[in-house]
Amino acid sequence: MTAIKQLTLVDDDEVFVFLTTKMIEKSKLIDLIKIFENGLDALVFLKENLNNVDALPDIILLDLSMPIMDGWQFLEEYVKINPVIGKKIVIYICSSSISPDDISRATAINEVSDFIIKPMTKDKLVEMIKNL
Repeated sequence: MTAIKQLTLVDDDEVFVFLTTKMIEKSKLIDLIKIFENGLDALVFLKENLNNVDALPDIILLDLSMPIMDGWQFLEEYVKINPVIGKKIVIYICSSSISPDDISRATAINEVSDFIIKPMTKDKLVEMIKNL
């Protein structure tokens, strides 16, 4: 299986970020992991690199509940800039929410590929990469 160049993790949960990062590093399936603690920082990064495809992630793992800009607000803004982004980015919601409303709302957004209930597993990571 080919390694993915870059994954962006947008989550303020330090334990989840630590564990997920370690799992990704051990898998050797992703070359670079970028971490943002809120949606605003991630969005600013994407906007600054719209045409720099090497800097853009292949996958975004997005939490819904974060300070400053949550996942829902990030998605609202992402949908607006998506047509001008220089490459296809696959977004997975990674949330501890088990609310059917959150799941259906997220999966109704075209830019969202799937809704993953935390924690992330190695099997789920491998499946995500195979689906690219």
